[in-house]
Amino acid sequence: MNKSIRFLVSGRVQGVFFRASTKAQADKLELSGWVRNCENDEVEGVASGTEQQLGIFIAWLQQGPKMAKVDKLEIEDCDFQVFSSFDVR
Repeated sequence: MNKSIRFLVSGRVQGVFFRASTKAQADKLELSGWVRNCENDEVEGVASGTEQQLGIFIAWLQQGPKMAKVDKLEIEDCDFQVFSSFDVR
């Protein structure tokens, strides 16, 4: 079953290719959605896919790319959304 999640990542997540790496991971998992920087130095996004795909994605978000340091990851289910791809905003 497909679902969508909203994620908010805090820590050293800007200036470390977090958005580009998140897109690459989402593309690899065939997820759709988006990711963007927030003004408060966090990264937020929405991802849509199967529960299995999203489980792998969430596990990746807990670590992020090599240069990142994730201090906090917030995940919440949201209404299912359909996107044509996974975009960096």
